[in-house]
Amino acid sequence: MSNSSFSSLPISQAQIKNLAHLGYKNMTPVQEQCLPLVLKGKDIVAQAKTGSGKTVAFGIGLLNQVNAKFFNTQALVICPTRELADQVGKEIRKLARSVPNIKLVLLCGGKPFGPQVGSLEHGAHIIVGTPGRIQDHLKKRTFKLDRLKTLVLDEADRMLDMGFADAVTDIINQTPKTRQTLLFSATYPDEIKQMCRSIQRDSITITVQSDQQQNVIEQLFYEVKKHERNSTLLALFEHYKPKTAVVFCHTKAQCAEVAKLLRGHNIEALEIHGDLDQRERDQVLVRFSNNSCSVLVATDVAARGLDVKSIGMVINYELPRDAEIYVHRIGRTGRAGEAGLAMSLFAENEQLRVKAIEKYQNKPCLIDSPLSLDRDSSFKLYPPMVTIQIDGGRKDKIRPGDLLGALTGDAGLKSEQIGKIDIFDRSSYVALEQQAVKQALDYLTDGKIKGRAAKARRVK
Repeated sequence: MSNSSFSSLPISQAQIKNLAHLGYKNMTPVQEQCLPLVLKGKDIVAQAKTGSGKTVAFGIGLLNQVNAKFFNTQALVICPTRELADQVGKEIRKLARSVPNIKLVLLCGGKPFGPQVGSLEHGAHIIVGTPGRIQDHLKKRTFKLDRLKTLVLDEADRMLDMGFADAVTDIINQTPKTRQTLLFSATYPDEIKQMCRSIQRDSITITVQSDQQQNVIEQLFYEVKKHERNSTLLALFEHYKPKTAVVFCHTKAQCAEVAKLLRGHNIEALEIHGDLDQRERDQVLVRFSNNSCSVLVATDVAARGLDVKSIGMVINYELPRDAEIYVHRIGRTGRAGEAGLAMSLFAENEQLRVKAIEKYQNKPCLIDSPLSLDRDSSFKLYPPMVTIQIDGGRKDKIRPGDLLGALTGDAGLKSEQIGKIDIFDRSSYVALEQQAVKQALDYLTDGKIKGRAAKARRVK
């Protein structure tokens, strides 16, 4: 962590105060290197991993450029997935608390088109979204980019990998050439270099090393036969006893099978993959991030945008075909200087993947035997919290403070019984301790939030 304070930047005192309130004391390396340049209006290419603090880096920068008096699109952030876009949108909204009357609209696939059009009718200062849906709106002329000041391409390498190059190019062609362009990418292949040359002006390249991250992650590999994969997976849980974990699988069918296996052995798990609808995906991610789900079984694409500060253990049920994807997976544990565990199962025919990981990380992979794992057959893993869903959200002017006030006021709950609160457009989610759920639901049956009746239910 850098020792540089946000107060050293040419930003408003209101923003500095807001950052302190959000718990941001000192800049991370990517923020320290990027923000002075971004605030000067420079185009940058930043090579930085997930969890490095890049959203705050470009979020502060674009907010510094926005004029709240003019309701036209002044900043556009393009993300490869709707989960990541949602995460970025939430983070920018937090940063925007220091700037009155900023309107941000989220444009992602998997959500109804009509309500998005309605949100755009009166203009928006900032748009965050996925390439396909942004392109659809531009074709229908629901908003324009002719006044754009700042363009952000987040996880640009992933966007190219997912086949969004043409859509991104089409979007960029509708923006002013005078715009500021900020590109963030975990890797810096030739395709990214070529893109930068074509869309940026005198860009400055910034590379943030992730050695620190790698040093705090314990990586172990277990060679297994096909019929040993499930038993070794269970053994990892029974030996290490993590409080939270993500298990990565290749396919949705595999996710379902693994989640069922874990639940059958007293390990509460939810699966997330591309076949879930947006509401289901939102609920799974909310429950995992608020400690009402302990284990997430996920495909790579579905897990992008996962916003959890501390994951106890990452398990590769199978090794990915790409070493970069492996590094990205394990980077979800051991964040912010905390120790992390990354465990990988591989069969004899996957040894080439192990070699590729060794080459990519420039260090040998430590291979252990499943027989070394001391199993505790009594191990159980159930989440400490439960999530309730309340009808009413951002569109209904409901804020986290409204829910907290109602539950600690008339409902009689203690503040320590209430966990993370997530507000969506038309619904809200509150994490509660197990023993507080009935009391909260009993109150909400007849009680009110901001003067209106609020239907609530336990999310299962």
